[in-house]
Amino acid sequence: MDEPTDPSADPARDFRVERADRPPVAVLAVYGEVDMVTAPLLTAAVDEALAGAPPVLVLNLAAVEFLASAGLTALVTIAQRPASGASLRIVASGRATMRPIQLTGLEQTLPLYPTVDAASAGS
Repeated sequence: MDEPTDPSADPARDFRVERADRPPVAVLAVYGEVDMVTAPLLTAAVDEALAGAPPVLVLNLAAVEFLASAGLTALVTIAQRPASGASLRIVASGRATMRPIQLTGLEQTLPLYPTVDAASAGS
């Protein structure tokens, strides 16, 4: 039996990616939940940003409220892509992002930074 879908329960509703470039660095600020539904939207936003051939791409996950396994998979996939010419740097300092990254051991694999400033500078 089909039940009516509650539009407020749509995880993609609150998910968004905003460009907040700091030339020459491309910065994508990610908001909401990164899960099975929204991970492809994140990947598409990264693809779009990389089309401009920036030397550095910063993914700012500071406002991510939930990072599911599909989101982790998307981050690993993005980080392991053949060289696009851009250096990928990921800002992940909050519990919602760092906890799943640490639990899966990905802090050794992903290029993590505590702030956008640190990521932009590469330090």
